[in-house]
Amino acid sequence: MTSRQRWISFAEVVLGALIVVGHNVYHIVPNEVPILFVIGWISLRVRDGGWRAVGLRKPDSWWKTVLWALLAAALIVVLSDVVVGPIAEKYLGAQHASTVMQTSTPNLLWALRTLALVWTFAAFGEEMGYRGYLMTRAADVGNRSTIAYFAALIVVSILFGYGHYYKGPAGVIASTVSGLVLGGAYLLSRRNLWVAILAHGFRDTFVVVLALMGWAN
Repeated sequence: MTSRQRWISFAEVVLGALIVVGHNVYHIVPNEVPILFVIGWISLRVRDGGWRAVGLRKPDSWWKTVLWALLAAALIVVLSDVVVGPIAEKYLGAQHASTVMQTSTPNLLWALRTLALVWTFAAFGEEMGYRGYLMTRAADVGNRSTIAYFAALIVVSILFGYGHYYKGPAGVIASTVSGLVLGGAYLLSRRNLWVAILAHGFRDTFVVVLALMGWAN
């Protein structure tokens, strides 16, 4: 990539970071997910030809894609929900649930509405914005080398953690770990964005089912 292209990508990452922090920490901009989606759509369309360039295309094998996603989702549950989350809560305080997951009486209608929201807004929206767009632009800064993608994974995962700032310090840490798993699965699957999207959706579906069955605690 040219020096000019890399500087433009750097500016896009900084803008993305400001949007994430501006909404989640300071509440001075609207929700970052649709904003990142729109900016990403324009940027990728103009500079790379569209979302296909970052892995949103028909994979070579759907069953391998689903398998990758299931493994990643299971790893998120183990690392973020079972190990890191509870440890962080012990020292930093309990995580706060999102407004989507807050309900006194979980029922089937609530579950269906929640699943529709998490699959569109979280699974597709967040993965296209964070993993598809921001990780690509962050890797651009280092000319998309192996080290650049690794650095992009760290930076974007931290931003993803701050994207869940409402959960408190423990939630930021747990979400950062989730971002590392999702981003790692994306890169290890040769930047197959469907892996990250499905993994995110599978994990959130698991949480919704637990809540519906009364096993969330």
